[in-house]
Amino acid sequence: MLNCSQPDPPSLLEALRPVFNLSSIRPVMDMSTPTNVSIGFTLFGILGVDEKAQVLTTYIWQSLEWRNEFVSWDPEQCGSSWITIPRKQLWVPDVVINEFMEKNSAPFVPYCYLYSDGFVVDEQPVKVVSSCRLDIYMFPFDIQSCSLSFNSYLYRMTALQLGLTLSVEKILKHSKEVMTTTGEWELVGITVKANQLPASDGEMYEEIRFFVSVRRRATLYVVNLMIPSCFLITVDLFSFLLPPQSVDRSLFKMTLILGYTVFLLIMNDLLPVTGNTIPLINVFLCLCLAMMVASLLETILITNLLCGSAHYSPVPRWVRVFVLHILGRLVRLPPKPRDLEDTVIQNPAAQEDSEAPEQKGPLDEDKALQGLRSLGRDLQALHFMVEQQLGGGQSSEEWTQVGFVIDRLLFGFYILFISVSFVTIIIIWVQSYNTS
Repeated sequence: MLNCSQPDPPSLLEALRPVFNLSSIRPVMDMSTPTNVSIGFTLFGILGVDEKAQVLTTYIWQSLEWRNEFVSWDPEQCGSSWITIPRKQLWVPDVVINEFMEKNSAPFVPYCYLYSDGFVVDEQPVKVVSSCRLDIYMFPFDIQSCSLSFNSYLYRMTALQLGLTLSVEKILKHSKEVMTTTGEWELVGITVKANQLPASDGEMYEEIRFFVSVRRRATLYVVNLMIPSCFLITVDLFSFLLPPQSVDRSLFKMTLILGYTVFLLIMNDLLPVTGNTIPLINVFLCLCLAMMVASLLETILITNLLCGSAHYSPVPRWVRVFVLHILGRLVRLPPKPRDLEDTVIQNPAAQEDSEAPEQKGPLDEDKALQGLRSLGRDLQALHFMVEQQLGGGQSSEEWTQVGFVIDRLLFGFYILFISVSFVTIIIIWVQSYNTS
C-alpha cells in the first residue's frame, strides 16, 4: 500500500517511484503466480488487400489489461483512483501479433492507465499489415478470412495467461459502429479461438487467434467488367441474324473482337494478380473471347461454303449423316429431299436414241406433235447444260446446308453459354451476400 503525503497527483507520482524501479520484472509477489492479460481490439478500418503479396492491411485499436501486484493505494488519501503513467515506467507484456509483416506505422501513444488496485489498461492504435492466405477463385464475389494471432513472445502459460476483455459479439458490433472506411472491403464477421501450443522447451504457451472475415464489394467489378462483357457478347449473338450471303458479317465480328480486346487491356488493372489460383472471372472473360473468335471462324467457313461450294467434291457420307441428318434435326434444319428433276433429266443424245423408233412410225403422224416433242427435247438439253454450267447440283446444295447447320448450332451454343453465365453470376452474387 502506497502512502501519499498529500491528496494530489504529484504526491501520488512520488509515491509510485519505487514501483518504477521494478518495471523490469513481471509484477507478481510470487513468481509461480501467472499474470492474467486480457486482450481486445476494435477494427477501425480495412485499408486494403494485396492479392499478389497475400497481405491484409487493417487499422485496429488494441487494448491490453493486466494487474500490477506492486501497486495499491487509497484513492481518498492520494486524491485520485487512477493516473496516467508513461508506458516505459511500467512492466508491459510482450504480446505480439504473429502475422505482422511490417513495422507498426500508427501514431505512438506513450501513456497507459494505472488504477488504485494495480489494474493497468494499455491502449494504442496499430496499423496491422498481416499475412493472409487469400482465395480469389470467386473474385469479385469472394469472402476472405484472415487471422490475427495474439500471444506472448517469451512467457509460457505458467507465467502469462491470455483472456478476452470483451466477447467477440461486442467486438464485432463496436467495430461496425466505429468503422469509417467505405472502400472495396466490408467487415462481415469476427470469431475467436484459443490455442495451446508447445514451445521448444516442452512447455506450453497460449495463443488467442481472431478470425476476421471481410467481403469484397462486387458492384464496381460487375458494372465495369461483367456487364460490358455481357453486352458485347450479346451483340455478337445477334450478329448471327445477319444473312452471311448478302452482308459482310465477318467484318462486323472482327470489329467486335478488336473492341473487346481493347476493353480487356484497359480493365486489366481491376483483375487480381496471383499465381495460386485463376479467378473464375478470368475464365469467364477468356470464354467470351473464345466464343467471339469461334463465331468469326465459323462465319469465314459459312462464307466460303456459300461462295465456293460449286467447285467442291461431293459431301462425304459421314458428313452427310452426322451433320445433315443428326445435327440438322437437332437444330431444326432437316435435310431437304432430293430433287427428282435430275433423275428425270437424261442426256439428250440418249433420249434421241430412245425416240428413234418413234420416228420410224407411220408417215401419217401429226406433224404438230412431232414439233412439240422436238422442242421439249431442246429445252431439256438447254436446262441440263445450264445446271452443269452454274454448278447448281445436289453437291452444292448439300455443302450450303452443312454451312447453315453449323451456323445454327453455334448460335445455340451462344444462347446456352450466355444463359448459363448470367444465371451463375446472379446465383454467386446472391450467395456471397447471404454468407456472413
